[in-house]
Amino acid sequence: MEPMQSKDNMKTLMPIAAVSSLLGIPVPTIRSWERRYGFPVPARTHGKHRRYAVDQVDGLRMMRDAITRGHSASEAVDIARRHATEAGPRSELLDRFLDTAMRLDPAGLRDVLTTGAESMGVEHTIRDIALPAMREMGSRWKAGVCDTAHEHLATEAIRVWLARQSALAPAPFRPFPLVLACGPKDLHTIGLEAFGVVLARRGWAVRTLGALTPVPSLVVAVLAAEARGAVVTSQRSVTRRAAVEATAAVDALPG
Repeated sequence: MEPMQSKDNMKTLMPIAAVSSLLGIPVPTIRSWERRYGFPVPARTHGKHRRYAVDQVDGLRMMRDAITRGHSASEAVDIARRHATEAGPRSELLDRFLDTAMRLDPAGLRDVLTTGAESMGVEHTIRDIALPAMREMGSRWKAGVCDTAHEHLATEAIRVWLARQSALAPAPFRPFPLVLACGPKDLHTIGLEAFGVVLARRGWAVRTLGALTPVPSLVVAVLAAEARGAVVTSQRSVTRRAAVEATAAVDALPG
């Protein structure tokens, strides 16, 4: 029997059409997997319309990817179920974060991130909650099931938390800094900031330049800081060439 959800909870779940559009899986295929394998079992509205939680969307994504790699549908279901079992508390915290973001509750978002850091460590919280949450919020926005306000609030909560973790990192003990920058055509900095925290916790001094970093500015920063190297991020294929050119400019520096 499908689980019924309250009206408030339904607001945080995705309709089947949005899931289909997001993952590129036809709606009839999603329904067929549910009938044949009992996976996933979505919630239902009072009108019997399917609604999917983030962990169920992840399960469908995992099935799709496994089939692409050559697994049968039944094998793909087993892979997705094993992953769901292993995810455990991580999945629960991710769901809590997304539900809280949809309620526009910044204090609640901070509590989820704090709980994650205390229970599984800062870096696992980054990998298993913060970054997946931002990917999911972006997907929901594209699918039309959340507003820019929800995405921006979640982004700001994560950025504030990351800044705090960076401030709490030990004093750098490596001899040379690293420069971090987004590519010249890349706007989104969360991944870059998260990587900066990981590096800082490992003793690196980090110089983070942020979004839309011009190639000449990247070169100036590397030289001025006497950096050991630079990390340039690019999140979209259409902006990747500019990011590669930026790294090539750094690589061409003498010494």
